[in-house]
Amino acid sequence: MANITSLEYNTERNLMSIPEYGRNVQNMINHCLTLTDKEERNNCAKAIIIVMGQVTPQLRDVEDYEHRLWDHLFIMSNFQLDVDSPFPKPSADFFEKKPNQIPYPQRKIKNGHYGIIMEDLITAAVKLPEGEEKLFLVKRIANLLKTSFLLWNRNTVNNEVIVKHLEQYSNGKLTISVDELTDTKEILSHFKVNYNKSSSAISGNTRSNNKRSNYKKNNNHRNNYRKK
Repeated sequence: MANITSLEYNTERNLMSIPEYGRNVQNMINHCLTLTDKEERNNCAKAIIIVMGQVTPQLRDVEDYEHRLWDHLFIMSNFQLDVDSPFPKPSADFFEKKPNQIPYPQRKIKNGHYGIIMEDLITAAVKLPEGEEKLFLVKRIANLLKTSFLLWNRNTVNNEVIVKHLEQYSNGKLTISVDELTDTKEILSHFKVNYNKSSSAISGNTRSNNKRSNYKKNNNHRNNYRKK
């Protein structure tokens, strides 16, 4: 019987910088660090890059795929590996540097159910020169306001209220005729169609999952029967 005290546990091993590549790749990099001949280290590093690409095939869809592998190689070597890389060698200071803090937006939303983007659209429409493009955009914005309103209150909507809100948010520079707004029933029917599509997709996924579950149960039952 083997002596269990000689076993090596993960808790006793050194932490890996990028554990996604696995312990074997890390050991290969550690071995590469021990090589004294520069040419031998270069050949070893290239072989490790090939293995890293095989271990993480999902990275092949990334635009700078090979560059990223070399960066990961240097990171996993704790930036101690001295090899000739086809890309600039990254520095430890760059990766240890904390990113700049993203400022939290301080703008206040006039109406939560319309949102900031709607206010930005109105501001952009005000700056447009008079013409067909501006008329089209104003009409689209007004109908978006009505759609957003109906998302929160589907019982009733007053077209005059929508026109009034458009005028308020544009400081009286934009307006539209009530007759140009989309009919409420048409908007609600559009909501209903989208809801039915999403419900059908969810129920379809549920049926597929149930079929797979039943298939696994039947296979397990047959396997257990054969073992008996």
